[in-house]
Amino acid sequence: MTTEHLLDDRPHVNLRTMANKVPEVTAYFWIIKVLTTGMGETASDLLAKTLGPIPAVGLGGLALVASLAVQFTVRRYIAWVYWTAVVMVSVFGTMAADVLHVGLGVPYTLSTPFFLIALAAVFALWYAVERTLSIHSIRTRRRETFYWAAVLATFALGTAAGDLSATMGLGYLGSGVLYAVAICVPALAHRGGALNAVTAFWTAYVITRPLGASLADWMALGHARGGLGFGLGPVTLAWTVAIVGFVGYLAVSRRDTSRTDATA
Repeated sequence: MTTEHLLDDRPHVNLRTMANKVPEVTAYFWIIKVLTTGMGETASDLLAKTLGPIPAVGLGGLALVASLAVQFTVRRYIAWVYWTAVVMVSVFGTMAADVLHVGLGVPYTLSTPFFLIALAAVFALWYAVERTLSIHSIRTRRRETFYWAAVLATFALGTAAGDLSATMGLGYLGSGVLYAVAICVPALAHRGGALNAVTAFWTAYVITRPLGASLADWMALGHARGGLGFGLGPVTLAWTVAIVGFVGYLAVSRRDTSRTDATA
């Protein structure tokens, strides 16, 4: 799933108003994506435990708005800007799912299909307006808005789905193994020609959320809950350092930037 081109059938739309605003889909993309999901999970729990749920949600919301404001301001993909926004979406997306369950008492069996419907609605509206869901054409403000709405919905959905499977007897490690296997399915289906690139990409994108979150929870939570007991703080810090390392490398090497956009 390194390419995902889809022809746009609306030639009157000027797609060159700015360089593509998302990175090329490489192995680095998927590694950082999984790291951000795990870091977002433990960071969200850590903030809620330290500050309390309401202040944590408020702080997370402000940080999300600020990071997206910067992302929308720049006119091309910049590694640290983009991945900072993804991290904040991860943190706030986790909080959104947790608020429904912990704060409002909505069971995961209801919140998971709710977020699935929300994501489907975003995709339906996006395609109805733009006739494409390809991430290789995020060159207008409108498409960028649809893209980040979809990203936020995928994080909330993935959080709810991961917690659902973990509470159904699989545990966090079992859930991590389940989603590690599941993420291979769209890749193999695309390689075998059974799934188009766009669908395969977004399916895998959703799965990265419960995959990373399950593994991070397994590392952070105590033995009584089936975890390794490293703690929320140390796991959050370790995964953050890993993210910074990979993003720093990409910022310097620009290995996730197309040649066209690299010279823009």
